[in-house]
Amino acid sequence: MTQLFEVKTELLLRQTRRRLPAFSEGQIEISPIEKGGSDRRFYRVRCRPEQSLILVKYNLERAENRHYVRIAEFLTEHGIAAPKIYFHDAEEGLIWVEDLGVSDLFSFRDDPWLVRGALYRSALDEIARLHDLPESEWAELDGEMPPEFNATLYRWEQNYFFENCLGRIFGLNEVKLRELASLPALEDIADRLGSLPRVLVHRDFQSQNIIVRSGHAFLIDFQGMRPGLAEYDLASLLFDPYVRFSPAEREELYSYYTERRGLAPTRQLRETLLLCAMQRLMQALGAYGFLGLVKGNRDFLAHVPAALHSLRNLIADIDLLEPLGAALAFLPKNGWTK
Repeated sequence: MTQLFEVKTELLLRQTRRRLPAFSEGQIEISPIEKGGSDRRFYRVRCRPEQSLILVKYNLERAENRHYVRIAEFLTEHGIAAPKIYFHDAEEGLIWVEDLGVSDLFSFRDDPWLVRGALYRSALDEIARLHDLPESEWAELDGEMPPEFNATLYRWEQNYFFENCLGRIFGLNEVKLRELASLPALEDIADRLGSLPRVLVHRDFQSQNIIVRSGHAFLIDFQGMRPGLAEYDLASLLFDPYVRFSPAEREELYSYYTERRGLAPTRQLRETLLLCAMQRLMQALGAYGFLGLVKGNRDFLAHVPAALHSLRNLIADIDLLEPLGAALAFLPKNGWTK
């Protein structure tokens, strides 16, 4: 395995010297970076202590990966903080990008709120800039980003949860899964969210996809960006299973975001936020089951209890989802059957 890694990294180093000769003068080193559940491979390439970049090797068969470079350029063009692209080799599936450092928002999770709150507000500033872009600005990305959020995608997220979380993690039988997945309220929620006006959204706006450099937030892992609901991004951050917020902290960030965008904090906006949070947590729990039990990265299973706790609380306030709430109440709170 070590020999294979050495052969692979030597090839990547040769590619770097070829594509970025000014950077690669003298001795350069390369080291792999572990990055969540991505199908991409990340490497830090260092020429000297103060000079480094990130090399991304992506799967050519996955269309979403090909969108990364164009979206990164788009974000930079519109003043939204994202890593710079140095070179893209589309034939080899290689991207050389700016190294923003190792501190993501998640790494500040135990800091005092005085520190953490400022960083979250910086992240909300960046996402607000994205959400404020008029459609005339992002129409140029048509065909260069994934399909928009619609009722079908919301239903897919729900079914992903039933299959990979309730089925794969907790072992609910097929009959029970079909019964819960066919609740009319779930389809109504998908239709309701799918009918609302869309903005441009990050799609995976959570603490591990926000890098902090010199106190400023930068967006990464934005290749899933598409038209959708601003509340979905906001919910992804405020109901992030990787970190904990007090109710007061969550409310403070919600208020900051609405004021930042000049939005009236109406009952409808809050209801949409909570429905998007339900959707996002379903998607996350489905991903934890798939990545943990199918892909073999069991570290993701550690986040199931926190996500499930938040989902239970959200569903408890939706009367027509009582059967689902009752099923979730009987699940183990700190473990699972498999």
